[in-house]
Amino acid sequence: MPEPAPLRVVVVNGSPSERSRTAALADVAVRTLERMTPVEVHRVDVYRLGAGFTGAVDRESVTAEVEAELRAAEHADLLIAATPVFRGSYTGLFKHFFDLVEQYALANRPVLLLATGGGDHHALVLDHALRPLFAFFQALTLPVAVYASSGDFDGTALLNPRVYGRIQTAFDDAAGLLRRRSVAV
Repeated sequence: MPEPAPLRVVVVNGSPSERSRTAALADVAVRTLERMTPVEVHRVDVYRLGAGFTGAVDRESVTAEVEAELRAAEHADLLIAATPVFRGSYTGLFKHFFDLVEQYALANRPVLLLATGGGDHHALVLDHALRPLFAFFQALTLPVAVYASSGDFDGTALLNPRVYGRIQTAFDDAAGLLRRRSVAV
């Protein structure tokens, strides 16, 4: 029996800064998944996309670089959508990225939802903002989503073992689905 193809994972990091707890949480998720299955990871940091992204009002006006990042997200076997909480929801750059994604490109695509915020009261962003966004795309959001508050970190180092366990549970619960996607490639 042939080896399954690596799972094509695309991380969309909605943080507006280079060093962030959100990026660190996404890195932990990727490392957890790498221990379970072969993966090929592509990372989209929206803050790096520049004026060809922020100035675009529609898909036709993005730069070639931004188009390539959008296509990577649209063709992932697993999308990891990570955002810090800003005013009770996702960041504007994160939303703008998904405003440019083709409406049906994420249909039936597994998506792991990750969010970070200042306190535990922001955890509802997962169910009240992120799930509805990806429901619009008819994506398959994984049943277990992961939230980490600033108290779970020392700087950008994730310290809380419960958050690590939740990431592992998210992937364990979806292992069969992810395995089928890597075999189908």
